[in-house]
Amino acid sequence: MFNVIWSDFASDNLKDVFVFHKEVAGVNLAHRLRKKILSSTKQLKIQPLSGQIKLSLEYLKEGHRYLVTGNDKIIYKIIGQIILITDLFDTRQEPMNINDPKRKGK
Repeated sequence: MFNVIWSDFASDNLKDVFVFHKEVAGVNLAHRLRKKILSSTKQLKIQPLSGQIKLSLEYLKEGHRYLVTGNDKIIYKIIGQIILITDLFDTRQEPMNINDPKRKGK
């Protein structure tokens, strides 16, 4: 079984998602969305290859994959027995923003 670990960058993005939804839709919805995002990563413990290959990050040659939960794309890579969540990206943004050099932690 694999361990799922969130990078600091991905954790910060998860916090940002929570704060945004808390302000816009309320704390209850924010908690539900965060729980849904975290729960969706549990499948990776058993099926690490279940996410699709992230084509726009292939140039990094690190095998990035992703899961989609609601409006959020959970970007991850496999390192030995670890699933490292590297990013949480809002799919309503311009897709190529994920490669923006101002964004760190890919």
